[in-house]
Amino acid sequence: MSRRPLPADRALSPATLLIHEAEARSGYGEMSEAMFLTSGFAYDTMEAAEARFDGRDPGFIYSRFSNPTVATFEKRMIALEGAEAGRATASGMAAVTAAMLCQLNAGDHVVAARALFGSCRYVVEDLCPRFGIASTLVDGADLAQWRAAIRPETKVLFLESPTNPTLEVYDIAAVAAIAHDAGARLVVDNVFATPILQKPLALGADVVVYSATKHIDGQGRVLGGMVLGSEKFIMDHLHTFLRQTGPSLSPFNAWTLAKGLETLSLRVERAQATAGRIADVLAEHPKITKLTYCGRADHPQAELIRKQMKGGGTLVTFRVGDDKAAAFRFGNALEIIKISNNLGDAKSILTHPATTTHQRLSPEARAEMGVVDATLRLSVGLEDPDDLIEDILRALETV
Repeated sequence: MSRRPLPADRALSPATLLIHEAEARSGYGEMSEAMFLTSGFAYDTMEAAEARFDGRDPGFIYSRFSNPTVATFEKRMIALEGAEAGRATASGMAAVTAAMLCQLNAGDHVVAARALFGSCRYVVEDLCPRFGIASTLVDGADLAQWRAAIRPETKVLFLESPTNPTLEVYDIAAVAAIAHDAGARLVVDNVFATPILQKPLALGADVVVYSATKHIDGQGRVLGGMVLGSEKFIMDHLHTFLRQTGPSLSPFNAWTLAKGLETLSLRVERAQATAGRIADVLAEHPKITKLTYCGRADHPQAELIRKQMKGGGTLVTFRVGDDKAAAFRFGNALEIIKISNNLGDAKSILTHPATTTHQRLSPEARAEMGVVDATLRLSVGLEDPDDLIEDILRALETV
């Protein structure tokens, strides 16, 4: 069914695009997008099937390759990110793995910031070498280390910014320039900043990956991932890799994520405002031995944050006391904030990285990243800010 097109003579804000981009209605004219729960598609003739498979007829073939509901989610993410193209995946880690491996061969080399989510470090440190792809980890804030790590065979630079869980922020434009000087691509995991607060492609990155499970869904319901970049990168590298390896996003999850996008900007803005208030309270508390929040002037990379981000985000990282026992006492005393390893949820979530998201790393690797036993990561949700602050202060009394 045809629909009124969006205005072409003016740029629309993300909040508008996330509601109206890629509207595709059936003959019923439904307001909420239809969900196409189908594995395959029918053709009128054998000739039509042949044309679809050889590319003469651009349509859907099989939901492992593409699906109308998944395509709606992809188009909204492409519009939000300002990318030429993108593909959805079954999870955030599927997105990271596909974005890396689709462009690498045996003998290639990867340089990555060492401050990564535990599973991302696994891909770089353990998985890539199994296929003859060497890797080097560097201090992501030290541009000299990025330059020194480059080899003739370096093909990919990889970082997340802000980092999980220590909220370090790296100069995406500068690292992108180093990558391009070496003939390599920069892949950025932008999950903490969200596409609302940071645009890595505009800063020079070649590929952006997301765990859509986090802020994009925003209610802890489904898994999903997204890879975005140029049309050439998607078609030359990612398209066939995804078709043949099969980390496809289910239509139900895609529909849920597309609906989540409609409220993404509101949720990020609200959670960010609350996170700022909580960070200010914690910064003054005597039992907090270290606090990091990207929206505070005392963040070590505050000037860079002002340059490449639109806000401080929804995550606050802090240390309670000086050991795991103090961190656990605090977490166990919370009554509203949940203990979980997810983030970007409507519910506020506390994580102890050393024993969950980063537990597979050696103690030395965790210490090198700044993940100590007293470290806690708070993902701020949509509860009343005063209720969250009271919950935190009450819990701190037990430490």
